[in-house]
Formats: sequence, structure tokens, C-alpha cells
Amino acid sequence: MTPANPPPAASCKLAIRAVPNAPRNEIAGWLGDALKVKVRAPALEGRANDELCAFVAASLGLPRRAVTVATGEKSRRKLLQITGLALDAVKSRLAAPGPPGPASPEV
Repeated sequence: MTPANPPPAASCKLAIRAVPNAPRNEIAGWLGDALKVKVRAPALEGRANDELCAFVAASLGLPRRAVTVATGEKSRRKLLQITGLALDAVKSRLAAPGPPGPASPEV
């Protein structure tokens, strides 16, 4: 027997302050309710949006298709539509420290 109404997938919208042409992709922190994210790609022909969505999806452990730009395609202030996680889960995953990077050489 299959259920008549499967439970809805969790989703949310996340406010972003995007910074294109950065030296590296990184989450720079929270600015109020918006997350500041730096991406290496230039703001040209949607490249920064694509890289932003891919980077946020990877940071959350989601497939790339789970993160899309809902509003602000040509603006630094954007709303990302995230499918598969509720907003509280998104914030807790982004606040958790990531895997350790390569050790920096000591001088």
C-alpha cells in the first residue's frame, strides 16, 4: 500500500550577500539575516550565480540541483531556494566547522 500524500520535502529560502571575483570560494559569515558568500567566478553571464549555488550546495552536503537563485540574479543580494533542508538545518550546517584544510607551514 502506498501513502496517498507523501510528506512534503523540506525547503527554505536563504538570504545571501554575494561577493564575486574573490581569491577563493568561502563563507565569510552572517550579516544580520544574510549569509555573506565569496565566490571566485566573475559576475558575468551567470557564472558567479552558478558557482555560488554549487558552492552552497556542496557546503550543505546537497546535490547541486537542490540550490537555485530565487531572486536577485543580477544583484549581490540574492535569495537562494534550498530544497531538502529546513532553514534551521541550513543555518546549523553552515555554522558547523568544516573539515580541516591543509596544514599551514609554520615560519
